Amino acid sequence: MFSAYAEISAAYPWVLPAAVALLGAMVGSFLNVVITRVPAEKSIITPGSHCACAKPIAWYDNIPVVSWFILRGRARCCGGAFSFRYPFVEILTASLFLACWLQLAPAVAVVGWLFLSGLVCAMFIDLDHMIIPDTFTLGLGVVGVVLSVLVPALHGQHSDFFLLASIRAATISLQGLLIGSGLVLWIALLAEIILKKEAMGFGDVKFVGAIGAFTGWQGAVIAIFGGAVIGTIWVAIAWLWQKIVGRSTAPAALKAETAEGESTAISLGAQVPFGPMLAIAGAIYFLFFRGLVTEWFAQFGELV
Repeated sequence: MFSAYAEISAAYPWVLPAAVALLGAMVGSFLNVVITRVPAEKSIITPGSHCACAKPIAWYDNIPVVSWFILRGRARCCGGAFSFRYPFVEILTASLFLACWLQLAPAVAVVGWLFLSGLVCAMFIDLDHMIIPDTFTLGLGVVGVVLSVLVPALHGQHSDFFLLASIRAATISLQGLLIGSGLVLWIALLAEIILKKEAMGFGDVKFVGAIGAFTGWQGAVIAIFGGAVIGTIWVAIAWLWQKIVGRSTAPAALKAETAEGESTAISLGAQVPFGPMLAIAGAIYFLFFRGLVTEWFAQFGELV
């Protein structure tokens, strides 16, 4: 079987990456359901996919990415509009799955699929509701520690004795969880003292811990400070958008809300979701900078 697989891969090297991207798009379709239903405390299993008018969506109208473009973003049953977010999440997830497969060893890539899927869900739920459910903070953190034990290569641990490698990987994962969440907690407390108001939600504290469980403490640190840089760029773009286009037409995700729930312009001190920035920074680190950053921290430790 393995020889046949090797022959197919050699003859058609695009087949496996294409299958991975297709799997990612299918998972992305499911993530759209999770993003919509989890904050509403609805089942992600039943009922099946259905339109806002309550009519079930046929399987041929529910093909990832393709169906949205065929239907031009409209429901076949009632003509209601479907947000472009649906194919965007599917394309994003497909791209992340493919990047994992091309960048990482197979076992680590599979773990990465789960990790990045959690980041995608947390990012869009936080954009919509300014919350990150415990499923994607505490739950993802626990899963990260468990998978570190089962796949020690996630943290670069290899040994002839699997148990020894697993213990080392679990230690790294726990360090990432505790150091990451502890560091954000202290930043949040200090910022609250300085600003005289809550500067960061406790969900962000737990979310960084979950990222650290998959990436180690180095990844958690990069997620925090990388997220701050991305956040600064994010708010700058929002401010420029509002100045050029106008407040009323600015994207909803780039607007702040008053205590009464009314949308208002982005300004200094405005509350914006930090979870998406953390998710983006954590994903970039996991896919592209793990080895480089770990080596840099090791060299820095030797100098100190």
